[in-house]
Amino acid sequence: MKKLVVLTGAGVSAESGISTFRDSNGLWENYNVEDVATIEGWWRNRALVLEFYNQRRGELATKKPNEAHKLIASLEKDYDVTVVTQNIDNLHEQGGSTKIIHLHGEATKVRPEDADQDCRTVDVGYAPVNLGDTDSRGVQLRPNIVWFGEAVPKFETAARIASEADIMLIVGTSMQVYPAAGLVQYARPGIPIYLIDPKPVYVAASNFTQITDVATRGMEKFIELLKIQKI
Repeated sequence: MKKLVVLTGAGVSAESGISTFRDSNGLWENYNVEDVATIEGWWRNRALVLEFYNQRRGELATKKPNEAHKLIASLEKDYDVTVVTQNIDNLHEQGGSTKIIHLHGEATKVRPEDADQDCRTVDVGYAPVNLGDTDSRGVQLRPNIVWFGEAVPKFETAARIASEADIMLIVGTSMQVYPAAGLVQYARPGIPIYLIDPKPVYVAASNFTQITDVATRGMEKFIELLKIQKI
């Protein structure tokens, strides 16, 4: 069974009603990045950061996977699929995907502020987390998110998986956020690389095809291409 690696970003969840960060009226229009998405912001004002992610969690409670998430999951019938996502939502899980790497963490989980990503995590679902909420040692809990400037512990695993891909699909990301955007460089030369995004995106690869559309329609077109090209 061929290995298909799917790299996803905010665009795959946009049609589920989850705000993106960089588009007009995105989340960064309403918040200062340095205040809510850096470790320095955490040390300055834990309450603000906790409230920001409490809001994200509360929003997630009302969101459902869209057709793009479901179609990505459906690929598992014919391919060995691994989803590598920059998203912190849980819509790939809800959509049915079974192998998912969250490069930037998960909004529904928290961890002690002295622990690395995915160490001693607590799954809080959609519940709020506040100042004074601690682990058994009395250490304040923080969002299980990789903030700007922090290391991305799962990058090496994602890079290895990308290097083993027979097919690579990129959905809903501008390929501007590193190190995640660098994963395409780990793909073996010559493998087919597809990208779904409504805006033109440049990828330096010889066998590259862009499907210029939103994620849901783009996934339908991608699946048709797989059938036509018999990949």
